[in-house]
Amino acid sequence: MQGIYEIIKKLKHVHDNEILNLIVNNYSSVSAFSTSLGPEDQVITHMLSQLDKDRNIHVFTLDTGRLFEETYRLLDETQKALNIAIKVYFPDFNLLEDLVNNHGINLFYESEELRKKCCYVRKIEPLKRAFKDKLIWITGLRKEQSTYRKQMELIEYDENFKIIKVNPLINWDRKQIWDYIVSNNVPFNELHKKGFLSIGCAPCTRSVHPGEDERAGRWWWELESKKECGLHFKE
Repeated sequence: MQGIYEIIKKLKHVHDNEILNLIVNNYSSVSAFSTSLGPEDQVITHMLSQLDKDRNIHVFTLDTGRLFEETYRLLDETQKALNIAIKVYFPDFNLLEDLVNNHGINLFYESEELRKKCCYVRKIEPLKRAFKDKLIWITGLRKEQSTYRKQMELIEYDENFKIIKVNPLINWDRKQIWDYIVSNNVPFNELHKKGFLSIGCAPCTRSVHPGEDERAGRWWWELESKKECGLHFKE
């Protein structure tokens, strides 16, 4: 298997429309796709269900323990509809018990520091486990999602997780995403019909008001520049 920098060099020359196909054909055993079951991730899950016939790419999601009931229903519906297994990773129970017992169940409202602690225990630590022996991380990130994400590219190297990050939909707009979902009858979260554009944990997500960006409903009490959980944030 090629090293990380050799893989990056090869991927850099591929058009975004072809990137998933190349990964499936050449790097599936060292690739992982993390889905939050948002519309972008549902598009990629559908694409992988068509391209990755042997199901070699590690498809997974993070159950933080604070998700909406609609998200859990979508997880089951997606696996059945697309005939694809989505492995579920949970927080380490010792870390989670310590977090809640020391800071309270809703610590994230108290400060940005405590919110990031919660995100670390419920998301970052399980994500690190999911990436064991993987070199490529496929995501559903798009430039249009937020001001911070406008700087992201198709192929990146993530220093935090020491992994190649591939963003196949980075240049898609919201209309393209929903056109694909409708055209291919892809399952989606019922909360999208109620004004929720980006859906995470229930206590940290609200519907979006007209004129706000797609991620305005996430951690709405914090500054715009800080509204990442740590999965995709560069210090």
